[in-house]
Amino acid sequence: MTVLCSFLIFTASCKNEDTGIDKTVVTSFDVNKYLGTWYEIARFNHKFEKGLVGVTATYSFRKDGKIKVKNSGFKGSLDGEKSNAIGKAKITNSDVPSKLKVSFFLFFYGDYFVLELDKNYKWAVVGSSSDKYLWVLSRTPQMEESLYDNILLKIRERGYDTKKLIRIKQKKD
Repeated sequence: MTVLCSFLIFTASCKNEDTGIDKTVVTSFDVNKYLGTWYEIARFNHKFEKGLVGVTATYSFRKDGKIKVKNSGFKGSLDGEKSNAIGKAKITNSDVPSKLKVSFFLFFYGDYFVLELDKNYKWAVVGSSSDKYLWVLSRTPQMEESLYDNILLKIRERGYDTKKLIRIKQKKD
């Protein structure tokens, strides 16, 4: 049940001078528009999502004002066993709402930085204060190749090694 504790276990600061990675977040962010389901198009590989395909993250408000995070994926193949992880997220600074904190375990929170975001909230690039985590998300299970290439360009301009991204199999629309 260790699905995607994605978007968690992150560290450090916004622009890491050692790596030269630009971790600046978007300046315009409406959490209400961000809620709903996102499909993982690509990610940096890491052990908490290893072997998962058909990965989604669904965000909704909780009664306490925090955000419910439900990450789901399938082990090994799109017909594999479904795995879910439920967590919570919060905006810790209302002046920078695109920098969230996410937790899947007790009170241990990690960074969730919205680095790039389509003006209509159709796709997003999410990272953290560490350059070890990066995701390309979409509102649809597939993404036009030309759009994906443009997003890769944005990511490369930030200093990330896009060769480390792995594409994630998703069910067809």
